[in-house]
Amino acid sequence: MRYPAYLEKKFNFPGFYRVKLALPSMGLPDPASDLGSQLAKALEPSNIKSGQTVAVGVGSRGMNEIAHLVAQICRSIKDKGAHPVIIPAMGSHGSATPEGQEKTLAKLGVTSDFCGAPIVCQMDAVEVGRVFDDVPVYFSKNAMEADHSICINRIKPHTKFKGDVESGLYKMLVVGMGKHTGALTYHNFALKYGFHKLLKAMGDTIIEQTNLCLGIGVVEDAYDRVMKIEVIPAAQISAREPDLLILAKAHFPSLPYKQLDLLVVRQIGKEISGSGMDPNVTGKTFDFMEDDFSQSLYAKRLVVLDLSANTAGNAIGLGNADIITEKVFEGMDYQSTLMNALTSMSLRKAAIPVRLPSEEKAVQAGFQTIGPMPPEKVRAVIIRDTMHTTDFLASEALGPETQKLSCLKEMTPFRLSFTSCGDLIAPGP
Repeated sequence: MRYPAYLEKKFNFPGFYRVKLALPSMGLPDPASDLGSQLAKALEPSNIKSGQTVAVGVGSRGMNEIAHLVAQICRSIKDKGAHPVIIPAMGSHGSATPEGQEKTLAKLGVTSDFCGAPIVCQMDAVEVGRVFDDVPVYFSKNAMEADHSICINRIKPHTKFKGDVESGLYKMLVVGMGKHTGALTYHNFALKYGFHKLLKAMGDTIIEQTNLCLGIGVVEDAYDRVMKIEVIPAAQISAREPDLLILAKAHFPSLPYKQLDLLVVRQIGKEISGSGMDPNVTGKTFDFMEDDFSQSLYAKRLVVLDLSANTAGNAIGLGNADIITEKVFEGMDYQSTLMNALTSMSLRKAAIPVRLPSEEKAVQAGFQTIGPMPPEKVRAVIIRDTMHTTDFLASEALGPETQKLSCLKEMTPFRLSFTSCGDLIAPGP
């Protein structure tokens, strides 16, 4: 394939700095132990009795220590003499198939052997109520067949909308435990009633009408370490989740700049963000009825270099980029990506951007398609992904601004280099 002459030529990239920020580290020393202590207290007064079955809803989010946390939930249930059963709670992820969803959990380390509980993956959902007269509310049939249900999820800002509950337990109940049917129903009717309003109404119905007994909210710090776990009785989720969301937003990863010419994201993936790359970090989103995220960051060009290993080919979010590599395109499981886009009504996120043959050419195109600007003047940042924003590369044009950051820990010169195949050679640990 031929490219414009400026792309065919060798490009002299400007100097960069490797920037490390020093933000408060709030991680718990032993999250699973903390969870176990809370569960011992929460399960004691619960209605869970010996011999009963407890469904544990587990999603596709790659929260830190997720496998250990799920294993601890299963141990605590067994300590009560009850029987845990793991239910994939992830809507359309894993191509909305039982096999795909079990594989998605396995990539996160959540397996029957490790967690000590069977995984039941059927996609059937039952209607448990209606809201606004015309919106059916669904819940996993397998979960409803159990005596009790528990769900666990990371609480964080949502990638579509803003409200007092966003991406957390309410979303897990409606979109996750609702299985593919519930996820499709929610996203479809949200275009009529609004994402936040409908989420609250459907979530409240699930809390009132199902066998849900506990929700477990997890908040991570800026280094993606579990900083807080809260075991919440079902009836108190509506009161507690907003407070946990405020805490999550205060520690959410972000870049210390407002205006960039170029943002390069080395990998995107479903375990990183429901949108592959979080618009709360990139500032980029395009679908209708999505809130504006550009106040967090504005970047003229956005380049994506690769897919994460754990995304299993789901490349949702690539459509929010301007440029991708052939590696991203070839590694995409289009069926999984399309299913995710159609279910969430986020069609743009599955669109195919401009494709270039290597990471080097993709980054080069990012520099050379923003107008007549000398490379040394381009404000460019390269991040691993949108969960990791405390260790990144910043171009020399950002040097003076970066030096003034109060949270700056380290700033060392770095020259971009690429392998013979054109892959970016990233800085070491």
